[in-house]
Amino acid sequence: MKDFFKYMLATMCGIIVLSILGAIIMVIVVLGIISGSEKSVKAKENSVFVLKLSGMVSERTEDNGPLTSLLGGVTNEMGLDDIVSAIQKAKVEENIKGIYIEGGVCTFDSPATAQQIRDALVDFKRSGKWVYAFGDQYLQASYYVCSAADSVYLNRTGMVDFRGLGGKSYYLKGLYDKLGVEYKVARVGRYKSYVESVTRTDMSADDSLQRATYLNGIWNHWADQMAKSRRVTVDQLNKTANDSIMLFASIDDYKQAGLIDRAMYPDEMKTIVRKKLGVKEDEEINQLTLDDMIHLKPAKKVKEKGDEVAIYYAYGSIIDELQSGLSVSHDIVGTQTVRDLQALADNKDVKAVVLRVNSGGGSAVASEQIWRAVNLLKKKKPVVVSMGGVAASGGYMISCGANYIFAEPTTITGSIGIFGLIPNFSGLVTQKLGVTWDGVQTHQYSDYDTNLIFGDENSQELQYMQAYVDRGYENFLGIVAQGRGMTKDQVHEIAQGRVWMATDALGIKLVDQLGSLNDAVKKAAQLAKMSEYHTKAYPEKEKWFSKLIDGEEDVPGTYLDGRLRQCLGELYEPLMQLRQEQQMGIMQARIPFSVTVK
Repeated sequence: MKDFFKYMLATMCGIIVLSILGAIIMVIVVLGIISGSEKSVKAKENSVFVLKLSGMVSERTEDNGPLTSLLGGVTNEMGLDDIVSAIQKAKVEENIKGIYIEGGVCTFDSPATAQQIRDALVDFKRSGKWVYAFGDQYLQASYYVCSAADSVYLNRTGMVDFRGLGGKSYYLKGLYDKLGVEYKVARVGRYKSYVESVTRTDMSADDSLQRATYLNGIWNHWADQMAKSRRVTVDQLNKTANDSIMLFASIDDYKQAGLIDRAMYPDEMKTIVRKKLGVKEDEEINQLTLDDMIHLKPAKKVKEKGDEVAIYYAYGSIIDELQSGLSVSHDIVGTQTVRDLQALADNKDVKAVVLRVNSGGGSAVASEQIWRAVNLLKKKKPVVVSMGGVAASGGYMISCGANYIFAEPTTITGSIGIFGLIPNFSGLVTQKLGVTWDGVQTHQYSDYDTNLIFGDENSQELQYMQAYVDRGYENFLGIVAQGRGMTKDQVHEIAQGRVWMATDALGIKLVDQLGSLNDAVKKAAQLAKMSEYHTKAYPEKEKWFSKLIDGEEDVPGTYLDGRLRQCLGELYEPLMQLRQEQQMGIMQARIPFSVTVK
């Protein structure tokens, strides 16, 4: 018995000692990682910025820190703001001689995102520095970006995906019919087609028209830019895209089509870069990654001058409240955004605000609350909107109250309309599973929600929901009319849920000017009558170790979300849309499709 207690005591002591040692080691590791994450990078002489186009490019990324690698990999997600900033830094850093783009399998959250990176590369070349692109495989959007390079090279075993824009959408009515589920719909706007995925088995003529219009508009813009860079005609590119499935039997066909300058192996590409830099064959090439560029220490410290122009990033779906559960990509949380805009209104250091919007909408209620906050902010200081890849439906509602609106040429905007969507499970629950409903109530419509979801006959409930949506649409028209100096009838003519490309939206007064985020900042400073100014981004990216300490494991845009996107592939967007509907309420203002491009 004595031996038993002796061994048990020894075991307990051992566990305690190991636990203490483990805790000490963990603290040391975390502190080391924290200090390492705050690194500062300096460009060596004769350096090259290597931009790898791989994974997902979205408006902005979260700071997930080095713990990501410890969890088994990287999210493979890049922020548009980081990429454009890195290219601008490379332009003015004298030790960086050029940019090497490594094309690959890359998805952009919108056509305008790809366009903004390409525009930054074109601007970089004006410095006299070079840009080369090399890829094992170019997907279409990444090829569009890389076509801005001085020379485009392809691996001898590689390929270029060049076939125009388009694709098919899924329709679930046939599935729901078999399950005994029917979606009840109230909508305003003949082009407000989000509901069609659950109420039809094919695309409506109106939806087909609006999609064809903006896709052709984007392609024409892309083709014009690619033709100029590649020194071919738009007709040649269109013929290549149209006949792509019949072409490229040989790697040399890509060169004959004018898509590339030469096919080669990776080691040959390194030789070309070495010669351009004047580096000997046995010497290493000084390379800077995107992460290095983010932490690049400028050669000369620039002192912030003048007053502050705040850039507030509002990107993702618009939801009422952030709920716990499986993370999706970044969301615009109505309550939090309102608080943030109120804080900017009260911040005496901020003299003007640029609202950077990249959203296809979401909750109509949350959108209106943000619109209200923008209007209150505008009473204290100028507000200029910079539209990113998409600023439509609820995304347009939160934009239209600003003093001035900029949009990128390929921005998707408009979609002024409202809909309500509720599933009715009576066919499944009652008719197939045999579940029946009965009860008592104090008034005629006390069980409105139950009857709408599980009742057989609910025409009066649907009339109520339609009236609610009609009121929301009228309110939307009034909001746009007030912000854009139009009548409600004028807005209705261009509304009805229709999606517009920015170049077309310019002519119908939905936007004021085509331009970049930098253009919007200059306009905001002009409206605030500032001769000198500096910018600051909001909301500030929360440091990864702050999330760790606070225990926030379910943060949008984190490692988990990146892995989920990789695993689900094409199923990611529809599954996340279904989940987001739970966070948006009955009345929604959102576009009917995803705008991501590959």
